[in-house]
Amino acid sequence: MTVEEEYGARYDKVLVPLSASLSDLLAEHLSGRERVDRISSRPKSVDRFVAKAAKITDRGVRKYEHPLAQIQDQIGARVTVFYKSDVESVREVLMRYLRPVESRDLVPASEWEFGYFGWHSVCLFPAELIMPDWPAEHVPNFFELQVKTLFQHAWSEANHDLGYKPERGGLTPDQNRMLAFASAQAWGADRAFEELFCELQDPAKGP
Repeated sequence: MTVEEEYGARYDKVLVPLSASLSDLLAEHLSGRERVDRISSRPKSVDRFVAKAAKITDRGVRKYEHPLAQIQDQIGARVTVFYKSDVESVREVLMRYLRPVESRDLVPASEWEFGYFGWHSVCLFPAELIMPDWPAEHVPNFFELQVKTLFQHAWSEANHDLGYKPERGGLTPDQNRMLAFASAQAWGADRAFEELFCELQDPAKGP
């Protein structure tokens, strides 16, 4: 079977129901938490998985020798919160229940970018989510978890849709400038809302 066929079988039989169960579990862990806007989980589409599996490194070799075992974001979960300070409080709650194998704060490679801010972790799937009748070879070991603010979420979704279009041959310089402008606006709005929230929580810190 090809990678596309193998992943397609996994997608339908396991990833879709597993993703739904993961969303429910995260919602249960965060029940009652204030300023959580959205909890979502979704499997990587077949097309995007195949494209990622075919990536070539700078040395001209395949990045993934065994993509079905090596690609860790076959299911991605995201918790969207109101303010930057909520990212840390939600992270603390989730880490009481989940088993991370990798965690880091996302920081853009360039000061001109915004969308890759947030908190990122790769976690083991909780055993209670794995159904006994699922073929073991179809069940991924890990899922990707992100916690982002509303502005970080909106920017990353729109930027991915607009900027990740390799079939179009990339963006023009003016289009890249427009994305940079939107990035700066989103960064400023995110910071402004965080500062206002902190001031209103503690009026002594206000002007």
